[in-house]
Amino acid sequence: MTPTATPRRYLMCRPTHFAVTYRINPWMDPTAPYDNALAVSQWENLRQTFLDLGHTVELIEPLPGLPDMVFAANGATVVDGKVLAVQFRDAERADEAPAYAAWFRESGFDVFAPKHTNEGEGDILLAGEVLLAGTGFRTAHAAHAETQEVFGRPVITLQLVDPAYYHLDTALCVLDEKNIAYLPSAFSPGSQAVLRRLFPDAVIATAADAEVLGLNAVSDGRTVVLPVQATGLNAALRAAGYSTVGVDVSELRKAGGGPKCCTLEVRTRD
Repeated sequence: MTPTATPRRYLMCRPTHFAVTYRINPWMDPTAPYDNALAVSQWENLRQTFLDLGHTVELIEPLPGLPDMVFAANGATVVDGKVLAVQFRDAERADEAPAYAAWFRESGFDVFAPKHTNEGEGDILLAGEVLLAGTGFRTAHAAHAETQEVFGRPVITLQLVDPAYYHLDTALCVLDEKNIAYLPSAFSPGSQAVLRRLFPDAVIATAADAEVLGLNAVSDGRTVVLPVQATGLNAALRAAGYSTVGVDVSELRKAGGGPKCCTLEVRTRD
């Protein structure tokens, strides 16, 4: 079957205040140099890539003092026009949560306040009729039951075991309604078995591609936008019938983010 693209609606946040001034994941080094102007330029290219592919991109205003607000995927989970707001693990990002919740309320969405720590699409990914939900580092396991209650869709718990891949979207990419790409070693043995059962034709990423956040990619069902450095995964996706667009967001990777981290999908009711 030939992969089919579906027009998407994305929410993004310009990295106006991007910086690496603290360390809350293994990718961050506050002693290393970073280039805000380069981060903005790379982000602008990513945004233009989505527009060129025919998608809608909306913007949330970046707030001073929130250097990671560019990672919009962590701002909410949006399915069927309902929004599950977020609760961050780390105090450095806490003020992002009300900003994103306010944007959705002002845009007319039903917003549900979380009772447990969850970091949005960083750990909760829609795959066809089910939600894949990561836990182990950021999103609490209890948030998975909460997610199921809010959206009324089955939630599949996946245990993350590698600190480098602390969010599900760093270790797994939903390609379309029936398939994914992922790094098996980022998951517990039981979770690997679940993924093999659910997605027998999955594209398997190598460690080298995961190390450049190659799996932190955005797919519209046909075209996958991924870090240009992930050459092996790019070839594997093309061999599986997908189109690909490589982008360079290496400056944002210094804070642990790639294309998907910058991109929150806004799913309205059908």
